[in-house]
Amino acid sequence: MILGKIFGKVTTMKFQFKVEKETRKFDFVQVLHKVYDYVLCQVVEIERTEYDMAKCIIIGYKDDKGRVKPIRIPFDIDSEVLKADEEFIRSIIKMDNEDDSAYMGKLEGKNIDIFLDLKKLLTKHIAILAKSGAGKSYTVGVLIEEIIRKKVPIMIIDPHGEYGTLKIANKDDEKSLAQYNLKPKGFDNIREYGDSKINPGLLPLKLNNNLNPTEVAQLIPGKLSNSQMGLLYSATKGLDVINFTNILLSLEVEESNAKWSLINNLEYLNNLDLFSDSYSSYNELIQPGRCSIINLKGIPPDVQQIIVYKLIKDLFELRKKEKIPPFFTVIEEAHNYCPERSFGEARSSKILRTVASEGRKFGLGLCVVSQRPARVDKSVLSQCTTQIIMKVTNPQDIKAISSSVEGINAESEDEIKNLPVGSTLITGVFDMPLFVNIRPRMSKHGGEAVEILELSQDEKFFDKIKEFEEKEMLPLIKPKTTIKDIKLMSEKPIKKIENVIYPGYLFLCSEKRGDFNILVEMVNGEIVTNIEEFKTKKLPNLSQLKPIEIKVLHTAFNLKEFNEDELIQQGISMDVSEILKELIKKKFIIKDEKYKLSDEYVLSHLSKNACFEKIEFSNIKYNHKKQQKANIDTIKELLSKFTSIKDQRECYIVKYELKY
Repeated sequence: MILGKIFGKVTTMKFQFKVEKETRKFDFVQVLHKVYDYVLCQVVEIERTEYDMAKCIIIGYKDDKGRVKPIRIPFDIDSEVLKADEEFIRSIIKMDNEDDSAYMGKLEGKNIDIFLDLKKLLTKHIAILAKSGAGKSYTVGVLIEEIIRKKVPIMIIDPHGEYGTLKIANKDDEKSLAQYNLKPKGFDNIREYGDSKINPGLLPLKLNNNLNPTEVAQLIPGKLSNSQMGLLYSATKGLDVINFTNILLSLEVEESNAKWSLINNLEYLNNLDLFSDSYSSYNELIQPGRCSIINLKGIPPDVQQIIVYKLIKDLFELRKKEKIPPFFTVIEEAHNYCPERSFGEARSSKILRTVASEGRKFGLGLCVVSQRPARVDKSVLSQCTTQIIMKVTNPQDIKAISSSVEGINAESEDEIKNLPVGSTLITGVFDMPLFVNIRPRMSKHGGEAVEILELSQDEKFFDKIKEFEEKEMLPLIKPKTTIKDIKLMSEKPIKKIENVIYPGYLFLCSEKRGDFNILVEMVNGEIVTNIEEFKTKKLPNLSQLKPIEIKVLHTAFNLKEFNEDELIQQGISMDVSEILKELIKKKFIIKDEKYKLSDEYVLSHLSKNACFEKIEFSNIKYNHKKQQKANIDTIKELLSKFTSIKDQRECYIVKYELKY
């Protein structure tokens, strides 16, 4: 369809035409060039005087090798401007749905699916920028869903606790998802870490207590004086293990008055209950297909910065040594962790600047997310070669975006101010800026011309992840008896020994007599009572019991042995005899001289089934890996009725199966 003809001033970058047929802002058009064949262009503004005039930018044409190139010779005046067909648009902006692509939504005004090439996206850094309420976190969630689906390890710094809902399917938008050929989906391999005292249900987050003087200096607020730095290095000299406790003990013998400020700060850090010798396993945090959320909700801002600094630094060092796979990190509210220098210096600023400048060559991708682009460190923002921008209205923020993003012109700036919720401008990953309507999330929402890397470099990122998948470093609990021992001890010939691994959880339980570990295999949800022989005992199903019956069981657990009068003294005021009869009938209670819990289940002697084996990360060849069928929340809730759970660790339990 002919929309009009070119007139007036024509350059190699833009032109205008008199509108003869209906034309809208941001429509794609194509013009036949006498040298380059058809060239793709885009309407960026329409002006109405005595006639309608459309202003266009020139995107480019495809050369013989399939590369998009700009034109070097302007169009002729009076050239016909045609409405671009969808196939031509696709060919220019490369919308192929490949295995390593992320499905983000549809091109503005077109039924053209937009896929971002993750090979380009994850080997560079990304900035997602928008004012509050413009759909920033929602868009981040869409990107995270796609990254998880591709089994790329991802860690999210989540200051508001918004991303835990990735585990929950978005059934509210089922009809909208169907229009995109998608279905509601909750993602299973999500682990959420944080302060379990503030936010119950989170996995406890502990940082490595083994420090060096430079790290200690970085953790202390403000800049240390020369005398304080000297004291710190003096206090750490000769220490076998550098931690806060040992440094404080060493500082006590120093005579300098400069020590008191150091001691005060170090005591504050030591009392945070954040650093531990039993710190959170980095191999658990970063593994193929795993999404680890660092939930910082309710934690003071200065402590959040400490966590981000130490966590990112340790993981970066491990990645440089290739001890963990390549991974992607999302930093929400990035202006709080790497602020522009005129807004102060955060404890985490330096490491994030380092990762922004060096991370990609080591396979550490970074996504900075902020509602205040002007307050994000410019050196970090400038390293983000892909930008996903939603509505921004603050003039300083728009200026910050324009200065750090290639391809943003005055027309684009105006449009950014007026973008509706759900629409975004994507630059960097394509050869031109594109306006995209973001697809609905599959999971529930919790918060309401750049140089292209060589393909060989892009592939390295995914190849490294595959290497770690093949190595499969697993958190294992293994029998002490080896396969060699089994063969030597066997009285008859063994044809084959198979390694079968079961998904499990190691619970740290606490009672008056002390702490102990309980190991639960997650296929049938049974407690492992003997690792060597892989003997298990089932946990009771309490779902069919009345609340009063559960109360009696809990009382029985604490009393061990009891009579009816003792139950009544514990506050059981109903017909005790009838309750006990029902529990005996259901095999929960037995009666000898006194009543006690039945041996049918493990609750009568929970601590006697303590597991003393430690989780070790190692590579293992196995014949079968069992799939988890039991629900972790159900098991945790049941155990919590009879013991206090202080911690839980995911693991795999090794079982030897003999074939005679």
